[in-house]
Amino acid sequence: MSPITNERKRLVHEFSQAVHDATAADVGEHLTEYYHPDAEWHGPEPINAVEGTDAIADAYWVPLLESFPDLEKNDYILLEDEFESEQWVSTAGTFVGTFDEDWLDIPATGQTTWIQYGALYRVVDGKIAETRILFDVLDVMRQAGYRFIPALAPEVVRPGPATQDGLRFDEQEESASKQTLQLVEDMIFEGLGSYDGEDLDVMDMDTYWHEDFMWYGPAGIGTTRGVDGFQEFHQGPWLEAFPDRGTGGNAIRVAEGDYCAWTAWPSGEATHLGDGLFGLPSTGETVTFRVIDFWRREGDLLAENWVFIDIIELLNQIGVDVFERLRNNPGAV
Repeated sequence: MSPITNERKRLVHEFSQAVHDATAADVGEHLTEYYHPDAEWHGPEPINAVEGTDAIADAYWVPLLESFPDLEKNDYILLEDEFESEQWVSTAGTFVGTFDEDWLDIPATGQTTWIQYGALYRVVDGKIAETRILFDVLDVMRQAGYRFIPALAPEVVRPGPATQDGLRFDEQEESASKQTLQLVEDMIFEGLGSYDGEDLDVMDMDTYWHEDFMWYGPAGIGTTRGVDGFQEFHQGPWLEAFPDRGTGGNAIRVAEGDYCAWTAWPSGEATHLGDGLFGLPSTGETVTFRVIDFWRREGDLLAENWVFIDIIELLNQIGVDVFERLRNNPGAV
């Protein structure tokens, strides 16, 4: 394995490795080593936002490690870049551990469980000052045997990059990073941004995506292959439900080599106007989205896309409280 040439990436990657040796009793010490004392932490429903290492430990890490005492945090993407004069490191990967104690009201199974995540870390003076992370809580429910909304495509534990080179340990060519970021921006602002509310073809996705690209989506949506699969099982139903959705112009962007990470918090807003997505009727509610995306470029096209969406928080906005259903009627669909 090559040495990590960037101190900020080394900091974040070493923290991931330290998780395996952390316990609920001493995780606060690890946070003190890697985090600023007043660090911000932004995550999914039901934890949402907390500030300071003590609060981060109490709200997130202690319950997680009590529930999964043998937890590992395995990054398969590791990137670093500057955005608007701030230094960001981005990771995607999978927690894995034995689900020994209930977590977030999800009944423990005693079985191996995967928690899929994407995250961005703002690093200041050698410490993590801000975390934006989405982990797939709905998928943990699925693995525990609780399903509250149907998915059109298969829900899988998302794999790492097909090329197995997502950990960017060595310095990357600046020209490659710029090419990747430009392709992603063109796909979002010129492609997705051209949607007319009716015809998917006007977005011309073939211009940006490999013919057999992989789109790895969250629980409640699933994973698709190729432009046709992407449009049939995700993009079409999503745009039918949210035809006026924005394209996340306020996003933090991290690009390095053939990879790019992107988050908007929130990623614009939209109106829930169409029926059928998640098996639910339209509500007319205005909603926002918490999203973190990762892409891998291959040549002049995008080959893989890992997508993290806070589906539970989105469902809350249209009147579906998944945690209430779990507590009161865990067999509900």
